Amino acid sequence: MSELIVIAYEDVHKAEEVRLMLLKMQREYLVALEDAVIAVKKPDGKIKLHQMYDLTTMGAVSGTFWGLLVGAIFLSPFLGAAVGATSGLISGALSDVGVNDNFMKEVAASLTPGSSALFILVKKVTTDKVLEELSGTGGKVIKTSLTHEDEQKLKDALSKHKEQLATAGI
Repeated sequence: MSELIVIAYEDVHKAEEVRLMLLKMQREYLVALEDAVIAVKKPDGKIKLHQMYDLTTMGAVSGTFWGLLVGAIFLSPFLGAAVGATSGLISGALSDVGVNDNFMKEVAASLTPGSSALFILVKKVTTDKVLEELSGTGGKVIKTSLTHEDEQKLKDALSKHKEQLATAGI
């Protein structure tokens, strides 16, 4: 079962920085991400979603391949590729995997302009190592499906560095 975590950041770029950290951890098999989307609230109040996967492009490439293959069988590979690319493009644009786009836009609407939120859907996680890596990255947990205990561990890890600097007088 996947867990949903939504973390808000005051900076537009901080969410991308943390997502890159998570992708690096995924390559090291510390976390298995199902989805990681960044929502940015622009100064004009509009919400822009930065998806982890570009389904439109993936659909077009896949459609082109299958269209070309089917077209080759019926002796019209270019027509098949064109039809396949078009159908793949449309199906990719209409597909939605991972976190629901409408849900992300609703949550991001509560952000202040010029800020961002990271929506993470996690399938599997090595909790202690991931929390150690995320330690001090900041952000405010605004929604999770984690247990209360795990949510508190995440909040503590995100704010750990700030507290250490404050106690050190920096």
